[in-house]
Amino acid sequence: MFALVTVLLASYLIGSIPSSIWVGKIYKGIDIRDHGSGNAGATNTFRILGWKAGVVVLLIDLLKGFLCTAVISQLAYLIGSGPVAPAIWETDSFLKITCGTFAVVGHMFPLYASFEGGKGAATAAGMLYGIEPLSISISVVIFITVILASRYVSLGSMIASIIYPISQIILIRYFNWPIDISVVIFSSALALGIVAKHHGNIKRLLNGTENRISSFKPSKGRINEDQSPA
Repeated sequence: MFALVTVLLASYLIGSIPSSIWVGKIYKGIDIRDHGSGNAGATNTFRILGWKAGVVVLLIDLLKGFLCTAVISQLAYLIGSGPVAPAIWETDSFLKITCGTFAVVGHMFPLYASFEGGKGAATAAGMLYGIEPLSISISVVIFITVILASRYVSLGSMIASIIYPISQIILIRYFNWPIDISVVIFSSALALGIVAKHHGNIKRLLNGTENRISSFKPSKGRINEDQSPA
């Protein structure tokens, strides 16, 4: 139990690193939450500070999720001995999923930024690469395709999230891909959570008032619509 608590706490603290806030202060001396959508995520950074700062934030957020899933979770085996997962779970999948989840929670509710974070999609993507890279790669391709076609980041996030568990089921059913069923259950719950988090974006999409991303150059004005998925 001590090993599990330790890696979960470490994952939350790593996930809490407010990359967009720190990059905004270093890059332009601003708090990104005071500009654009007010969301402390990669998309708002792209729109307010431009692609260079946006890429830095995106990579850090991805790395947070991947690091906690692929590396921090494995430290439980070094810290403690014996099983750390409930009997119905495969231990390694349990560790990866829970550590990744705590990283995403840390991103959404960061300790270092008054618990005001982003929407968790980038950190979740990094986490999912640490769990099963092929299915999340499919979702990333779909995410990029939807953005290029529609210019709606929120729409791309939601569609990619829904496709993620579906692609896993297809890989298991038709290609005998070695994916633990607990991962499929988790990815389905995650997809529902991401869609629920975008309830405001769904209303704006239906009303035709959702903002599109027109460019990746720094914005000169304020953006009042919150469509950041990250």
